[in-house]
Amino acid sequence: MQQQLTIVVAPSGFKESMSAQEAARSIAEGVRAATPHARVIELPLVDGGEGFTETLVEVTGGRLYPVTVTGPVGLPVRSHFGILGGRGPKTAVIEMAAAAGLRLVPRTQRNPLTTTTYGVGELIRAALDMGVKRILLGCGDSGTNDGGAGMAQALGVRLLDADDLPIGWGGSELMRLVSIDCSGRDPRLGKVRIDVACNIHNVLCGPRGVARVFGPQKGASPETVETLARALDNYASVIVSDLGIDVRLMPGGGASGGLGAGLHALLGARLHPRYDIVMQYYDIDRYLRQADLVITAEGGIDFQTPYGKIPAEVARRAQAYNVPVIALAGTVGQGARDNYAHGITAFTSVVPRPCTLEEAFTRAAEFTAACAENVMQMVLAGMRLDRRLAGAVAGD
Repeated sequence: MQQQLTIVVAPSGFKESMSAQEAARSIAEGVRAATPHARVIELPLVDGGEGFTETLVEVTGGRLYPVTVTGPVGLPVRSHFGILGGRGPKTAVIEMAAAAGLRLVPRTQRNPLTTTTYGVGELIRAALDMGVKRILLGCGDSGTNDGGAGMAQALGVRLLDADDLPIGWGGSELMRLVSIDCSGRDPRLGKVRIDVACNIHNVLCGPRGVARVFGPQKGASPETVETLARALDNYASVIVSDLGIDVRLMPGGGASGGLGAGLHALLGARLHPRYDIVMQYYDIDRYLRQADLVITAEGGIDFQTPYGKIPAEVARRAQAYNVPVIALAGTVGQGARDNYAHGITAFTSVVPRPCTLEEAFTRAAEFTAACAENVMQMVLAGMRLDRRLAGAVAGD
């Protein structure tokens, strides 16, 4: 009797296209089409970006609260935060992407010189109104590069220019920053612990600073990237001079366009490697120990994947149990082969043929399910070949 395969499906979401839950369902559909008798375990994972709040609310049996906030281009957007279930202090969970994510910035308005995190501050304020004792905030999928300045302004922090007047919104305004006044900051923040789940590899300033690494993804031209980098350098200098905190190369300070630095310096938040936070709510190792194969996924796989992305984290954990890992991705970019050294056994794009970005987004679930089915058919072919070779050796 053939042994039943156990396949763990542990994807991230595909930015602007599929949530982690939708990706998991699509992959599982394809796997079952090829291997109807397989045991398929769906473990949609979040890294602080889109879906962070809804997933952790669902995992803990908490509750989601809708709220309207200021979006990244200054217009109202429908957003949400959650209250986690379970024991412990009353904890709000917030994802910055729900107020300042890239998907909330129309393609014709993607200019990180002007986009703001003001709505993130409004989400924090809404959580404080619920009487929480702790805030868990996820950084990821941002459409901003303002260092968290807008977030702080929404909470009463005054960021002032040479004339002692408040600066405006957006990353470019940080060039005008001369001083920081925290005297009007919401006093409730002093009684609440803020833990931030972020990519600890991202820093604010320097050659690998957030403007230079991620600015182009948010619509920044090469000239805009350098303007943003200078603005964040000035921001960091004022933080050092006025608050005595050096955030320039602080691990995680560059998360979400520098929001990590702003949360730490202006609100006293603690920054954590995102998987140290996220995996507290999952028991992924329990399932990896049982797995014959793991399929993970993300919107893109490239040279950045080993630095804090979900496929690399899943592969790192699966290596401990000698379980092969296949990664599916919307795009396969430069340096994708680097991931072989980090536990990913094989990878492929879910896009079956050249198509427009719009088609890739709208048909993402369909493409992903078909890709997963094809991948499993190849896995089955490999298993048959292995049995054939084993039989030939036994015959010798």
